[in-house]
Amino acid sequence: MSTALSEQEILRRKSLQELRALGINPYPAEEYKVNAWAKDINENFNNNPEAYKEVTIAGRIMTRRIMGSASFAELQDSTGRIQVYLKRDDICPGEDKTLYNTVFKKLLDIGDYIGVKGYVFITQTGEISVHVQEMTVLAKSLKPLPVVKRDDEGHIYDGFTDPELRYRQRYVDLTVNPEYKQIFINRSKVISAMRGYFSAQGWMEVETPILQAVHGGAAARPFKTHHNTLDMPLFLRIANELYLKRLIVAGFDGVYEFGKMFRNEGMDRTHNPEFTAMEIYVAYKDYVWMMAMVEECLETVTKAVHGKTTVQVGENQINFAGPYEKLSMYDSILKYTGIDVSAMDEAGLRKVCADLSIEVDDSMGKGKLIDEIFSAKVEAHLIQPTYITDYPIEMTPLAKKHRSKDGLVERFELFVNGKEIANAYSELNDPIDQRERFEEQLLLAGRGDEEAMAMDDDFLRALEYGMPPTSGLGIGIDRLVMMLTNQSTIQEVLFFPQMRPEKKSKISTLDDFVNIGVQPEWVPVLNKMGFNTIEELKAANPNKVYNDMGGMRKKLKLDIAMPSKEEVMKWFE
Repeated sequence: MSTALSEQEILRRKSLQELRALGINPYPAEEYKVNAWAKDINENFNNNPEAYKEVTIAGRIMTRRIMGSASFAELQDSTGRIQVYLKRDDICPGEDKTLYNTVFKKLLDIGDYIGVKGYVFITQTGEISVHVQEMTVLAKSLKPLPVVKRDDEGHIYDGFTDPELRYRQRYVDLTVNPEYKQIFINRSKVISAMRGYFSAQGWMEVETPILQAVHGGAAARPFKTHHNTLDMPLFLRIANELYLKRLIVAGFDGVYEFGKMFRNEGMDRTHNPEFTAMEIYVAYKDYVWMMAMVEECLETVTKAVHGKTTVQVGENQINFAGPYEKLSMYDSILKYTGIDVSAMDEAGLRKVCADLSIEVDDSMGKGKLIDEIFSAKVEAHLIQPTYITDYPIEMTPLAKKHRSKDGLVERFELFVNGKEIANAYSELNDPIDQRERFEEQLLLAGRGDEEAMAMDDDFLRALEYGMPPTSGLGIGIDRLVMMLTNQSTIQEVLFFPQMRPEKKSKISTLDDFVNIGVQPEWVPVLNKMGFNTIEELKAANPNKVYNDMGGMRKKLKLDIAMPSKEEVMKWFE
């Protein structure tokens, strides 16, 4: 990552200093009282023009058309863009025309924040605009925004479209590509609608620890840290399940939490090491009741976002209206592979994996092997919302044994468009059975399974005090938002997804440049021109470098001697 300033950045810093020299604070501290927004004005002015005789708006300058004593600009606020009309004699009613002639025309740039007061009118070309009577500088932008070019239909054909840059610099992305804001607006609607639905049922939103002494509640590899004062290891939570169930023990009928979970695993189109999950636990219920609740909840959420229960996800139209199809784990494998794995032991399952070209390792027990078969051969077929039910007991250490089917537990996962978005159980509340399940997990950990659950003695103690029959549910909020906003990668629905560290370019020292003949006083100028290394300089066109040096010297009014062209040419030998 370069630390040298571009020509634009140098000029903007110079404008910053000139603003201050004029007595204008480029970053004022006072409140700027906005009373109107672009979207509201554009949508409602024609219906009620009297309401817009005195408006105060604020935003970034996104375009400018300077025409002598009058100019047009476009301001972008949080809701959209609005055209503003600035007339010199209106914003500078006295003899001093500095605010218009110098500040607006010369010292402000695309990307700067300003506030304007005035009235709304319609131009001769029929465009709704704000006639400015007062202008205030609110923030000077020191970096130029990327230029985005769009066709007549508004589609970008040249601009800030590189995914890595967009995710890494989301603040730039949402400024120059404001259409992506709708994804995050809809994400907020999803969470608000779900929270409202739960609250209407009388269930309570709670908070549980993120730093945990024992990682539990899911099969996942945790992030580990160390608490210095207590001199003990701690883990970022992989789930909040065990703490929420402690609250059911404590006597709450229903508790839920929207929270960040952390899993030290791979990153791909549907996985981020930090993600948002909602978990809810309701006393005196089972997983059959939970299926009906999930259908009603997701119908409510989908309608809140789209006004209907159908959404387009890639090539598929998904209908979130219930009831959803139900298929047991074993039946789903039989349906899509023709193989009945229900009575197979570990050796038989390994043979099936080999026959189906599914990679496995020695640490995997029976449950993991079944899960691998299901993931590889079944998931992609589950397009419309489908409940996969009745999992093998080895796969689910925290679920209650099935009431009528030996070797299974009362669990379902909801799959939509080939991805799992919800997981639910009739919760295991037998403390003796739970201890035995944890002990089985310890055996798997001894075989090298890094995702095996740890023994949580305090949770077992809580169960020994008695937990009523309970149903629990977890929903992956990020994946649900992906589907409801028709996005194919989880990074698109996270404001700040986890990224690899930025590559930092090696910056040559002053001596490095001097050694090839560059005069010391010209080294910072070359840096400002974007040449941070000898390699970058020598890769450039010598004639262009020489000409640009002259232009930079004149533009910045540098009081340093210009080297001869012959001297510059020697730098490139």
